Amino acid sequence: MLLQLHKMLDISQCWDIVRQVRWSEGVLCPQCESKDCYKNGKSKRQIHNQKYHCKSCEKHFDDLTDTIFSGSQLPLEHWIVALYLMHLNISNSQIAEELDISLTTAQRICSELREGIVKKNLAYYLAERWKLTNAMS
Repeated sequence: MLLQLHKMLDISQCWDIVRQVRWSEGVLCPQCESKDCYKNGKSKRQIHNQKYHCKSCEKHFDDLTDTIFSGSQLPLEHWIVALYLMHLNISNSQIAEELDISLTTAQRICSELREGIVKKNLAYYLAERWKLTNAMS
């Protein structure tokens, strides 16, 4: 019997996780990196997705703009469960079965999650190196 974790999750908690990770240092405009942003309603298609407006560049964005989740047809909870199962070293075929998606889709999700993690870690590493180098100068 499959548990199907994605059906047991509180969807609003998934969105809270994304916001906590993405905006850990406050909301930043993905276009100009300004902190001069304000909340601007919720998405009609994804009711938990917060929309924002940047006062500096006048661009609109939301919690998923410029992320691997942006434009995905799969619900956010599928991505969160896949990430959790990857952490447990569960195979792509088991993830596909758990989420009731095709193996191809599971492989794409896992690949994008891995790439996103690598990019985030690399960006963090380079930022820390930059700080260290500048502090020594």
